[in-house]
Amino acid sequence: MTLWEDVAANLIYIEAAAIVAVAIILERLIVRYLKRVSKRAEWPPHVTNGLVLIFRLLIILGAVAMVLRIGGVPPDWLVAYSALGGAAIGFASTRTLGNFIAGIFVFLTRPFRVNDYIRIDNIEGVVEEITFNYTKIRTQSNTLVFISNLKILDQNIVNYRYMGAKPQLFCYNIELTFDHSLSTDRLEKILDEVIKKYEEKLPRKPWYAMTKITSFARHYMFYLYVESPGDIFNLPSIFVKDVTEAWERAKAKT
Repeated sequence: MTLWEDVAANLIYIEAAAIVAVAIILERLIVRYLKRVSKRAEWPPHVTNGLVLIFRLLIILGAVAMVLRIGGVPPDWLVAYSALGGAAIGFASTRTLGNFIAGIFVFLTRPFRVNDYIRIDNIEGVVEEITFNYTKIRTQSNTLVFISNLKILDQNIVNYRYMGAKPQLFCYNIELTFDHSLSTDRLEKILDEVIKKYEEKLPRKPWYAMTKITSFARHYMFYLYVESPGDIFNLPSIFVKDVTEAWERAKAKT
């Protein structure tokens, strides 16, 4: 082996060592940054760990590709096998990867949080857990519904969290319809009496508004405020019963 060949061989080892060193430094910087961001954004631990794993794999793959390249492996070979491997993985786990990416989007945009009361399509309840693949919702029947994050992105989401309230409140709305057997003034006096009963029970006074009137009925929207999202499971039905009974008693007197 000539002197130049010996120097060239040593340079390859030096370059490989430099790539490994840069990869290690880059990995530590990214991990430190992700942990700092996750702490500030209050991400769940499994979210942070998942993102750290992704970036570590990307760094390792990039470092291996660069080391192989300086070792004499043709770039075309690397590209061909990388494309083949990527296609195989993508074909085998398209839905899983889609759910994973959708989960990251949910974590970053934060349309809802754990313990929020939400409605997605025709499912509503308290958010128990948010993972990379599924969001778990506890419904009124005390059962868990698992909704894929990919499906969540295609649905309208209603979050009942009342923004700006301290302590945190949830506002649940109920629409009720009344016929014209009672005048508007008489009906709203009855509604005010029911609202007054709940004024001391709830953290914020409920209120209502007429949303529509037709030749057959008047439509009212009621807004109820609670501190615990679990209270929404029982409160609306009790409130509707009180309103209905008060309305029926008033009609019976006419």
